[in-house]
Amino acid sequence: MITLKSKREISGMAKSGAILAGAHLALRDKIHVGMDTWEIEEIVNQYILDHDATPSEKGFEGYKYATCISINNEVAHATPRKGLKLKNHDIVTVDFCVNWHGYESDSAWTYVVGESTPEIDHLMDVTLKALYLGIDQAQVGNRLGDIGFAIQDYVENENHMGDVRDLIGHGIGPTMHEEPNVFHYGVPHKGLRLKAGMVITIEPMVNAGGDWEIKTEIVPETGWEYYVSGDGSLSVQYEHTLAITNDGPKILTSQDPVMDAKYLWQD
Repeated sequence: MITLKSKREISGMAKSGAILAGAHLALRDKIHVGMDTWEIEEIVNQYILDHDATPSEKGFEGYKYATCISINNEVAHATPRKGLKLKNHDIVTVDFCVNWHGYESDSAWTYVVGESTPEIDHLMDVTLKALYLGIDQAQVGNRLGDIGFAIQDYVENENHMGDVRDLIGHGIGPTMHEEPNVFHYGVPHKGLRLKAGMVITIEPMVNAGGDWEIKTEIVPETGWEYYVSGDGSLSVQYEHTLAITNDGPKILTSQDPVMDAKYLWQD
């Protein structure tokens, strides 16, 4: 069942999203060569707790951590791992959810460790633009296929990269994962019609090598399953939580009020 959120509910989710965005901003200047991924987990977990909220992923379906931390060819759902040190040129995707007084938000962001490369810059630019092309299609009266097609066309046809298909966005609030499923590929004018009050995540994952397929790997210490690119190439993800309104899509997890000016939620 798809629930339509009231203005009060969206405002609460925006407050949750602001905490989540603040945690990402806190990471920006802290990620460095030699950093242990467990330190990222601790920074995010403490930031959330310090802001009167809770990390939603802890305890969800047996998961033990506040964050998912995926490195280089890891696409999604990898865990923080004590003793795993970040190296120069690594790319790190940090994905987590926040619950503030019952209001959920979800966002992933990718960071470069140390120095970047032209390949990394291009992959990150394509993925971030794909996210915003999808957001631009999240309009009342459009369909889910419009979001998916905008992302797929840009990633695959214009940039010849792999648009991951097996992992998707979703509805959110009051629980982390709700209907509808939000695919990052699709056919224009097909699929569920979007209505004001829907709150969804859009979270494209892009593999640099051109192959959209992924493989399952296992963290040896815990047996936790996560995903890597099928061709071994670098993978990047960006994700926002957004509300669909009569005034257009409103990003609830914005980190940049200048860049996102037209997408900001107003109480």
